[in-house]
Amino acid sequence: MNDVLNLTDIDQPDDRFSRFNLIGWWDQEKLSSSNALVIGAGAIGNELIKNLALLGIGNLMVADLDNIENSNLSRSILYREADCGRSKAEVAAERARSIYPEMNSHFFHGNVVYDLGLGVYRWADVILGGLDNREARVAINQSAARVGKPWIDGAIERLDGVARVFNPLTGPCYECTMNEVDWKMLESRRSCALLTRDEMEQGKVPTTPTTSSVIAGIQVQEALKMIHGLETLEGQGYVFDGTNHQSYLVKYSRLEDCPTHDHFEPIIELSQNSQIQAGTFLDIILSDLGPEAVVEFNQDLIESFTCHSCQETEIYHSSLGQVTESNAICPDCGEHRVPHFFHSLNSDSKFLDLTLNELGVPLWDILTGRMGMEQKYYELSGDRQQVLGPLASGNNKE
Repeated sequence: MNDVLNLTDIDQPDDRFSRFNLIGWWDQEKLSSSNALVIGAGAIGNELIKNLALLGIGNLMVADLDNIENSNLSRSILYREADCGRSKAEVAAERARSIYPEMNSHFFHGNVVYDLGLGVYRWADVILGGLDNREARVAINQSAARVGKPWIDGAIERLDGVARVFNPLTGPCYECTMNEVDWKMLESRRSCALLTRDEMEQGKVPTTPTTSSVIAGIQVQEALKMIHGLETLEGQGYVFDGTNHQSYLVKYSRLEDCPTHDHFEPIIELSQNSQIQAGTFLDIILSDLGPEAVVEFNQDLIESFTCHSCQETEIYHSSLGQVTESNAICPDCGEHRVPHFFHSLNSDSKFLDLTLNELGVPLWDILTGRMGMEQKYYELSGDRQQVLGPLASGNNKE
């Protein structure tokens, strides 16, 4: 407790953050220059964003797929009845600025599993997750690991919750905590790659605003410590039993053979963006690595749909995040079509005239170039301005 109050500063001017500055190790400048990525703008996400704004975090990106519904209003402090139908991410970013007008904020409205490029993960100083399904957590875990960043997970159900800090570079990652049942449930979900919105909604869990406040509070507390270089809950989880008001820490074990611990290095920043033709991008990699090099994507991309009843194949390039089950219905006979995927580009690929974005590559992504055992990683930095918007220049006027 010796470092809690700096009594010599007790008479300092009563500015917005004067009470914080009474904490001996506090550095408001570090907070004001920090970049926070919040993935999920539901019950937990609202509390994360509210707390980050109150603390004076300077730059905030909010990512979420959904629009606001009436049922969100009982659990989400940032939303109002008039917001129903609007993007959660957009409204949350807007309301964060209403709490702290000096904050720069922007949003990503889309599928965070397939369409959020790795560039924004690399930009972030702290990554906080407020999601309700394993698939999204695995996606965040893998993306954070690829750019060598720790991330802070939060999960709640009924009156209980857990906050965890994962750093795949030095300790256990989220996938290290998953058991055989978890993986079977995840694979079952992935086995039908084209999910309808109704099926996705089945993953929702019962929550309350009280538990989300507790868990999000711990998450942001860990983010504060991370920004200040203090010791965090890395490799551990804070478990909150809201029924009996008990809490305890659990320690996770690192699985040394977990492939997610590998990160992208070196990363080469290219001036090109995702509108570059696939063939032109491949030429860059061939020139750098050699004539037999290939480009590997971070996700499987859709190449076509085949209807076995009609014996017809339709070329259909997209990411999985941009399609639903309805896209797989044959327009002629109404039967389900089979999607075909690809994961890489080489000199023999048939669609080198399309842009990377037309193939389904997210904006501001980082792609792998491979030649034998040699690998390099190429960031499409030309998309940075489009993804970050006002965050790219530090201007909070949208």
